Amino acid sequence: MNVQIEPSWKQQLQLEFDKPYFARLTDAVRAEYKAGACYPPGPLIFNAFNLCPFDRVKVVIIGQDPYHEPGQAHGLSFSVLPGVMFPPSLQNIFKEIADDVGKPIPQSGDLTRWARQGVLLLNATLTVRAHEANSHAMLGWREFTDAAIQALARGREHIVYMLWGGYARGKSWMIPRDRNLVLESVHPSPLSANRGGWFGQHQFSRCNAYLQQQGQQPIDW
Repeated sequence: MNVQIEPSWKQQLQLEFDKPYFARLTDAVRAEYKAGACYPPGPLIFNAFNLCPFDRVKVVIIGQDPYHEPGQAHGLSFSVLPGVMFPPSLQNIFKEIADDVGKPIPQSGDLTRWARQGVLLLNATLTVRAHEANSHAMLGWREFTDAAIQALARGREHIVYMLWGGYARGKSWMIPRDRNLVLESVHPSPLSANRGGWFGQHQFSRCNAYLQQQGQQPIDW
């Protein structure tokens, strides 16, 4: 499957790779990909880590699992490949950015440009079976991605954590709030966003203001 992870993250997560659960996870994921279509493509499973090394993380955005239809997922939460129609949640993210910081809605939903600036676009579950949301949720990925969040909590500070929806907000216990900024809101999906609590929160400008206060470059959303 040609699955590789960026060296600084490999160092941070080496203990996880050596644990029995990760061996079981690896076997299960290989079996799933062999049995039928799964996403993202194997070389992109660790794309979020590979595009955003440990020491460069400035922002963390946590999703639940990859998009499960063909041609969408490429290893970054909420992101889709160029030319793919924006999923509803991504549409609402771009609308809020336009209202908040005045940046026009882009032509592409590929968020690689964010990742290269230090935004870790981390799904809690890194793979999914085609057409079946959350189908890999119990394979062991969550233990692994929780370990990644905890590694950041131990080894880094002044990171902005954007926790959208109940699932992501459930990760907040791992984050030291005295040396990071935690921005919580409802999920940007239409079902949640249209009830209130997504639009008008100014999370993206608040994120950049915090980064600038810490002497860091803001994100070009």
